[in-house]
Amino acid sequence: MIKLGIYNKDNQIVREKFDPKYELPDRLLYGESEDAVHIGSRKIALQEGDFIRLEVDQPNQYIWVKFDDTFEPSLVYIKDAITWDYQIPFEQLERSALKDTSFTGNGHYIYARYAYDFEISQYRNLALNRHAEYLNKGVYPHASANVETRNDPTFFARNAIDGVWANDDHGAYPYQSWGINQQDDAALTIDFGREIVTDMISITLRCDFPHDTWWNQVSMSFDDGSEAVFETVKTDARQVFKFEAKTITSLTMHSLIKGEPGPFPALTQLEVFGTNK
Repeated sequence: MIKLGIYNKDNQIVREKFDPKYELPDRLLYGESEDAVHIGSRKIALQEGDFIRLEVDQPNQYIWVKFDDTFEPSLVYIKDAITWDYQIPFEQLERSALKDTSFTGNGHYIYARYAYDFEISQYRNLALNRHAEYLNKGVYPHASANVETRNDPTFFARNAIDGVWANDDHGAYPYQSWGINQQDDAALTIDFGREIVTDMISITLRCDFPHDTWWNQVSMSFDDGSEAVFETVKTDARQVFKFEAKTITSLTMHSLIKGEPGPFPALTQLEVFGTNK
């Protein structure tokens, strides 16, 4: 069973009002089914404090979600949390890493469904999650870091796994990135919440030159105890690195060596290719 609903700050399901002439009751923006559920509305303006609640009947589930028309669908892994409350962002700074039309207007369409077995087993970028939140709520993949520039959402670690590759500027959408606040020991961790097998990563550096500098070497520590060092170059293109397949649940990017002096190196995307164990 999978359940999906839009709730207000008082933990009540949001209602869509019908035209009184039809003599129909207000419709709850809520649905449930065995394997897939969607909610559509043409006349609801989301309010501050509203959130989307996804419920599954047991943990360790792979779920496709799409919570806004401006988001690409994400295949997430729900490990421990059977209930996931996705807080809809309304504060201006928090919204800066989103398209300005995200969660706005009166028309909304959201859905969630269990993934098919062939989708779970396919080789793909397992780090991708457009719906990643700042706090880990038991939904994976999740990105975190020991530093994020000015605690600004446009520089949060989660931006490195959101699938947006625009990297010739910095700041508000679509140029959000992981910013390290000029900290030499900056490190970013991606937690997958389960075992995966990976043999390739892709690094996309931010290239807003001359504002930016860049890294010519990055290290990657895997939680199986192994480590790799990758030589990167000054380019706006994705840089792909292959290695012997390893089984992991998380990895950390660290020991970031600048290629030339400058205060502002940053990461636009980190992709991790492989399969679920």
